[in-house]
Amino acid sequence: MTNTALRESAFPDAVITEAIRWTEEKGPLDDAQAMRIAASRTPDEHSRITARALQLGERIGLQSELARARQWGPWVLLGLVALVVVAGLGLAGNVVGGGERHINVIVALVSLLGIHLLTLLFWLVGFWLPLGSFNTSSLGWIWLSLTARVAGGKRGQAPVLVRAATGLLGRARLLSWAFGLVSHGIWSLSFAAVLAALLFALAFRSYTLSWETTILDPAFFVRAVQVLGWAPAQMGFPVPDAQAVLSATPGAAGQRTWALWLTGCIVVYGLLPRLALVLLSAVVWHRRRAALQPDWSEPYYRKLKARFAALAPPAIVDADPGRPPGIASDGLAPSDLRDTLFVVGFELPPDAPWPPEGLHADATTEMQRIDGSALARRALLDRLAEARPRAVLLVCHAASSPDRGTERFLRDLLAHCGECRLWLATSAGTSANSAADAAASQRWIDWLQGTGLPRVAATHQLEDALQGLGATP
Repeated sequence: MTNTALRESAFPDAVITEAIRWTEEKGPLDDAQAMRIAASRTPDEHSRITARALQLGERIGLQSELARARQWGPWVLLGLVALVVVAGLGLAGNVVGGGERHINVIVALVSLLGIHLLTLLFWLVGFWLPLGSFNTSSLGWIWLSLTARVAGGKRGQAPVLVRAATGLLGRARLLSWAFGLVSHGIWSLSFAAVLAALLFALAFRSYTLSWETTILDPAFFVRAVQVLGWAPAQMGFPVPDAQAVLSATPGAAGQRTWALWLTGCIVVYGLLPRLALVLLSAVVWHRRRAALQPDWSEPYYRKLKARFAALAPPAIVDADPGRPPGIASDGLAPSDLRDTLFVVGFELPPDAPWPPEGLHADATTEMQRIDGSALARRALLDRLAEARPRAVLLVCHAASSPDRGTERFLRDLLAHCGECRLWLATSAGTSANSAADAAASQRWIDWLQGTGLPRVAATHQLEDALQGLGATP
């Protein structure tokens, strides 16, 4: 929950959303009104979940506490920076403030860089170890904890907000980088202050710089000074040679070389790594901040999606857009037709006889019965495309209800023949003669007119259906 993070509008919303999730682990909140408001504001399911969380967060005070944290965060950070800088100045004062004005350069170097290198090692190890191992000892975690404590007090919502923020950062692989951005920044300011105090003291006071040992060989110090001075030497800092290191009382030039060597080591091994890591942390944050979103695949969020879906009004997902009347295939040209009659039984009841009673096939008549499945329709249409009959007599059950599938099938039939007629038969396979059968037939006729298929002549009398087709009942 760094300052940069808090300035991103999407991140606070994500923190509130995750905080509501953790809050509802103890028991669901009364969210009927929040659900309705969220459902009415946006069609996107993720935005709805966020809007619901914001409504609930406002009610239980999450937004107000997060706002207080954002107000207190910079002040807590400044206080922590001041504390670390004062500690650094105190350490620098211990190095250069002795009454004897004698500085043991090795002890001074370890004092100024030891804790820095140790905390830097902990930060690097934190990339491979889970949260709680070393991240909680970083200055970034200390800043976050202090900010939450100051903003929320003992009874506030700070713990759940901290848990939500760190969870989001961890999921986006930004936790160590976010804490590092704060920690490295504080260390950089601390080193800047230490260097300023050290350079001021060395510039205006006289010190004797040397090394001391009881058990180590002097050659060890010669080698250590050369190794540690290699990197500062690349930036122009001088390195004491073996004679200067072994000299018991180096002159003014030797003391100056020792002072610049100590300063160069602090710059190269202290200040510059922290500045580089501040920049690297900022770049990583900028690239990964889009991933600061809740894990929408969590069961909690899947349940909310299902609840929002249940609130949606029922909708027709395969609505018929309608078709202007009269739009139907003109069929084949007369020159392309063959003197053949196809009689097709379409979706007839299982007990209906086939061929129908009174209908006799001849050499120019072909009869088929299909169940209306897609495979059967496709096979029949392929056969019609090959035969190119002059007429097709479609036999349907008068009591059945035509639907969109029947309409599409009739339009496909018209594209492969010269004429199509519809005979509406009873379950017994005979012509419909009762008043009810006549009413059912009229329903089909009206349906054909309404769907733009007036070319299909429908009748409940077999004699009328066969008139002019050459076949006789």
